[in-house]
Amino acid sequence: MRLIAFEQEGRAVLGALVGEEVVALADAVPGLPADPLAAFAALDLPEGAAALAAKLEGAPRRPLAGLTLLPPIPRPGKFLCIGLNYVEHAKEGGNAIPDYPAVFMRGPTSLAGHGQPLIRPKVSDKFDYEAELVIVIGRRARHLTEANALSCVAGYTCMNEGSVRDYQRKGAQWTMGKNFEQTGGVGPAIVTPDEIPQGPNALRITSRVNGQTMQDSNTADMIFPVPRILAILSEVMTLEPGDMIATGTPSGVGYPRKPPVFMKPGDTVEIEIEGIGLLSNPIAAEE
Repeated sequence: MRLIAFEQEGRAVLGALVGEEVVALADAVPGLPADPLAAFAALDLPEGAAALAAKLEGAPRRPLAGLTLLPPIPRPGKFLCIGLNYVEHAKEGGNAIPDYPAVFMRGPTSLAGHGQPLIRPKVSDKFDYEAELVIVIGRRARHLTEANALSCVAGYTCMNEGSVRDYQRKGAQWTMGKNFEQTGGVGPAIVTPDEIPQGPNALRITSRVNGQTMQDSNTADMIFPVPRILAILSEVMTLEPGDMIATGTPSGVGYPRKPPVFMKPGDTVEIEIEGIGLLSNPIAAEE
């Protein structure tokens, strides 16, 4: 199953993809909350996926083409990010291989949906691309083990975790460089685990800038695989439905290249993850 969020009459609506058509979940599930985050929590994924699929039969549909897509969870309760999670990416930046993950957070206003422009801010031209697999939480969880961690996962999606590199390095924390308005693309859809039977740590992950491949790796190369990430985070906090976790980017990003390659207005950047989909965003200048 693939879930999206789209804009309808100025509000966010949660939907399910059925081929090239979309079912608004409120039309298929009576009493579902209107708010996408509350609606997502009420679905109780992954356990409720089969029941939801049955309810989609016969529900009204609309074409996917022409819809304005939003981040699949437009305003997640928590958007956590893991830094330096691929060996070669750590090396290309001159960093030691970590024995504990770097963790930071992004706010909802820093996110954009599939097809929406990512905004290069006025104050910097060092806007870097980062292909990332994102975990989407479906059930409340605390103190997970690596053995049971995947039981709380509703699905996965793609991200271009755009980083404003000079602001990222202005202080010891990365928050400022990761939270400029509309700099992180997410989507297009949340893909439930049944669609990727090989699991989250066996997926090819690539990025392309104007059609040129810049990153080409596999999630098998993560230093901290998905179950380990979930176990570590849940030691500290309760993971809740709709929380999203970006799992880090492989090597090939722009800043260590000679000369550096940064996203600029007029570019189109694509992130593709095997079994998950293709996220595409144009780059625009801040007005």
